[in-house]
Amino acid sequence: MNYGREEHTESVLQNGKVLVTGGYGNDYRQSAELYDPSIENWSITSSMSYARYGHTASVLTNEKILVTGGYHHNMTNTVELYNPSTEDWTTFERMNYVRYYHTASVLLNGKVLVTGGFTSEDSNSNTAELY
Repeated sequence: MNYGREEHTESVLQNGKVLVTGGYGNDYRQSAELYDPSIENWSITSSMSYARYGHTASVLTNEKILVTGGYHHNMTNTVELYNPSTEDWTTFERMNYVRYYHTASVLLNGKVLVTGGFTSEDSNSNTAELY
């Protein structure tokens, strides 16, 4: 990788590349990178709109990546969408609740179920929402 990071996400794209987003290094990471295993090469792609770690990244049925929540000086409810074809990010409607260290699952109907996580430093959540 071009940047050291922890608590980031990795998503395998349909073209075989791996999208690595966010995490924590010397600071909260906003950057994103692509790994091409066929040539063992890392490249920088456009950065997310928000720095974050402890977030989720879900590969959607339309091949885009939905990134939800995370932590950046505080819990966040921000959502953004990565388009592998254009390598651009688009901000999306915010979640109803701030959350980090949560889970997100792509359902058979293509929607994403986002559940649980922390909503404050010492409080976990029993909430769920669909995207």
